[in-house]
Amino acid sequence: MDNRKTLVDDDFVVPFELVTDQFRLRMLSINDLIKDYDAVMSSVDHLRNTYALISGSNWPVGLTLEEDLIDLGWHQREFTLRYSFAYTVMTLDETRCLGCVYLEPSRKSSFDAVVSMWVRVSELGNGLDSDLYGTVKKWISELWPFTRPAYPGREITAEQWKKIPDDL
Repeated sequence: MDNRKTLVDDDFVVPFELVTDQFRLRMLSINDLIKDYDAVMSSVDHLRNTYALISGSNWPVGLTLEEDLIDLGWHQREFTLRYSFAYTVMTLDETRCLGCVYLEPSRKSSFDAVVSMWVRVSELGNGLDSDLYGTVKKWISELWPFTRPAYPGREITAEQWKKIPDDL
């Protein structure tokens, strides 16, 4: 892992959390396993349909608790190494995971980061998805060093995203 390029420079202070009147974003870790797994499993079809369009993956179909633990450990380590950043979206009292936000390197030279997010299906009807997107977009533009972040599935359709060649 040491030869990989970090997503942000060493002197950039990575925000540990973002708190609004609706939710808290903070680093996703293995300690979030049960709450994360509950959120993922409650929203399997929604997540599969969302991510299949962009990545071609059928995640999280068939995900086990053990596989989620491994996934969370990987996200946690990537965060500490500054390769990518996964944030859990929690209720303010930390009793429930509402979704996740991911900041990852782009393989497309026209973008310097890929920002994706999801909320559990039970939160789609109350506007949390659009509130999270608006909040994260503002947060990225104000605090993060990215000049050309991509928001596949939001600002660019999945079909358009897939047509842009991976050139990095």
